Amino acid sequence: MVIGVILLFLLLPTLIVIPMSVGTSPYIEFPPHGLTFRWYEAYFTDPDWMAATWFSLHIAVATTVSATIIGTLAAVALVRGQLPGREFLQALTLAPLIVPHIVIAVALYLVFAPLGLTGNFYGFVIAHSMLAVPYVVITVSAALQRFDPNLELAALNCGATRLQAFFHIMLPNIRPGVAAGAVFAFLASFDEATVAFFISGIEGKTITRKMFEDIDFNLTPVIAAVSAVLTLVSLFLMSTIEIARHRSGQGRPG
Repeated sequence: MVIGVILLFLLLPTLIVIPMSVGTSPYIEFPPHGLTFRWYEAYFTDPDWMAATWFSLHIAVATTVSATIIGTLAAVALVRGQLPGREFLQALTLAPLIVPHIVIAVALYLVFAPLGLTGNFYGFVIAHSMLAVPYVVITVSAALQRFDPNLELAALNCGATRLQAFFHIMLPNIRPGVAAGAVFAFLASFDEATVAFFISGIEGKTITRKMFEDIDFNLTPVIAAVSAVLTLVSLFLMSTIEIARHRSGQGRPG
């Protein structure tokens, strides 16, 4: 009961955004008066909002691919390998979760600006991949802890190469962890605001940077509509992972 109340308290501010996005008032208010979807229409028909949304989606997809590959390989090396200084490497890999994003943002700006990586696609993918890799490492490492290494050894004894054993034995068994890490990587990129604020440019502008600008200069219920869309996308992806994890658990032999 207490846990439920705490979770409701944490989720309530996010859920309030949804009714605020359908009010008829030209400014944000709660409770809303009337019902309209014109703020969603304004969002989906505005070229600036759509450009920022597609830019963020392209970055998030590229970040998901790169972070999932890098994070999965890093997790395998950290959990299964015999690396010297493994604890230090693990701490270094997870550092972006601990270091404040404002510190990372300033450091990235100072490094990216002379290289011409601010405000462009490649700079965002590099920065967001660095922030997303720890999520993949954590989820894949947890999946590897439950993976029986004897299965891999059996495949090697039967003549499989290391690469074949990875793709045919290990990867199918840790697939839920990899999928969960990919979803977290996507959300970490798509919802990231602090770093995006520092490395965005006039042309290369993410949806979170666009939201910050409109909050300062053009605060309308369109902001609430965009926030509601982001919230619903996040809930959908998290629900999909939970359903897939549940089905995967049911499919395992007892």
